[in-house]
Amino acid sequence: MSTLLLLSNSMQPSAEVLPALGLLLHNVRVAPAEVSALLDTPPVDAVLIDGRRDLPQVRSLCRLIRTTGIDCPLLLVATEGGLAAVTADWGVDDVVLNTAGPAEVEARLRLAIGRLAAAAADDGPDEIRSGDLVIDEATYTAKVRNRFLDLTFKEFELLKFLAQHPGRVFTRAQLLQEVWGYDYFGGTRTVDVHVRRLRAKLGSEHESLIGTVRNVGYRFVVPNSPSGRGNDIPTDLDLDLTGDSDGGDDDPDPAPGRTAVAPPEQRGGGGPS
Repeated sequence: MSTLLLLSNSMQPSAEVLPALGLLLHNVRVAPAEVSALLDTPPVDAVLIDGRRDLPQVRSLCRLIRTTGIDCPLLLVATEGGLAAVTADWGVDDVVLNTAGPAEVEARLRLAIGRLAAAAADDGPDEIRSGDLVIDEATYTAKVRNRFLDLTFKEFELLKFLAQHPGRVFTRAQLLQEVWGYDYFGGTRTVDVHVRRLRAKLGSEHESLIGTVRNVGYRFVVPNSPSGRGNDIPTDLDLDLTGDSDGGDDDPDPAPGRTAVAPPEQRGGGGPS
């Protein structure tokens, strides 16, 4: 059984506005067709608006209610002749004919309430959690083991973007495009600087959350324990996909077009005797 709010300027009971309600077990409250009625009543599962007459005023009321951020379905009770005037900009979730039978009214209420609940579940929380790291997108804050990180806006955006795609490797150019935008004209060195600052603020115990893939870019490493340590894949700035064996760092790739030349004593085929 659901709790419904019927907004109507008619002095008739709810069963006269929508007769099927008299045959259902829902708890129906009737209030004047005004936005203030939403403030004067406890939370309900759905709001129905009597739209059998005075359609221009009903349309304005529907649109006004939608702007209040109503958190339950909004259904319009209309006559068959009034259906021609109803469009998407009314802001209602569904329309019910005043002559509809109890089975149809019950189904429309059930579906409207269910759709809203499913949409709320799909939105998910505003937090991104990974081990000891918690990123709150709503408040633009990040913390590690309840210690808040003092991040700049771009540092936060970079950390959030990487954490939203755990394990995926992004080149510096991709990160520059995704975090800084298409209209940013700075070099990829900017990414390295921000990564270095992020690791410093994460601290020595959690800096490995941002792993380096040598000569490629960076990725977010999913910890496999609450301690913040990474998984068994090499992550501490040393994942080398180029065959080099030296340790990694945050420096960008060597400038394009330059070729390393070995000293004479290391070249193959010795010089003339």
